[in-house]
Amino acid sequence: MTVESSALYDVPGPKARARHRLYGWLALLAIAAVLGWVVYMLFHTQQFTYQKWMPFAYKGVQELLLRGLGNTLRAFGWTVLFALPFGALFAAGRLSDHRPVRWASTVVVEFFRAMPLLVMIFFIFVALKAPPMWALVAGLTLYNGSVLAEVFRAGVLAVPKGQKEAAYALGLRKTQVMAYVLVPQANRAMLPTIVSQLVVALKDTSLGFLITYEEFLHAGKLIATNLDYDLPFIPVVMVIAPVYIGMCLLLSWFAKWLERRGHRDPKVKGGAPVAPAGLTPDPQG
Repeated sequence: MTVESSALYDVPGPKARARHRLYGWLALLAIAAVLGWVVYMLFHTQQFTYQKWMPFAYKGVQELLLRGLGNTLRAFGWTVLFALPFGALFAAGRLSDHRPVRWASTVVVEFFRAMPLLVMIFFIFVALKAPPMWALVAGLTLYNGSVLAEVFRAGVLAVPKGQKEAAYALGLRKTQVMAYVLVPQANRAMLPTIVSQLVVALKDTSLGFLITYEEFLHAGKLIATNLDYDLPFIPVVMVIAPVYIGMCLLLSWFAKWLERRGHRDPKVKGGAPVAPAGLTPDPQG
């Protein structure tokens, strides 16, 4: 009887497997106990009463939530539209051969990465008198664009140097090397991090309620603090949180879909016929 082994660890024997199953069941019981306690406390504090869930049956409340969700998606869409070119532009600046351009781009990226996002939003809203939505979009663009600039730069630098040297040997200019060789190869490495940063940007749109931007969280706050509905704070959280989680999961699923498409082997269609191995085609035939 042979015992399989791994280069990193020994395959557990019967006793170890039984012990691991025991640990798994104990962990499941602990999780179930915590969830049971949470549900008990929700019922004990009367979070499922009709009075607290009644607001969601009103058309006005539903329209308020949908309008807030639309404003959240609008701010997120503008942020993505501006942050991606911002990051690409300053990543190219940081990779520039010209020292003044490289230094200026580094100062901009490091400054907005270090600046707290809420401070930037408040400054644009209060000092520059920008409308709430554009103050939020500008702050999110500057911060997330700076982070994406580092992501793009790191992705390009991660491509093996031989690829760039081979492209230069073929006579390509630097712009062509970047556009046709480095960036396409860096896309696979950058994509998960880019989507992760976009998820952060989506969640950070909730900061808009601090400057009276009527986004999704602001709409929930108006409902949760309504005395006529018996302050339904927990029901509002239970409605809003799954929506945010669902949007983030949708972004993650989209990233995985793009990654799977990127890893597919290209299928070559057409082309000249190839003779079977070991046979020499008859040139007359």
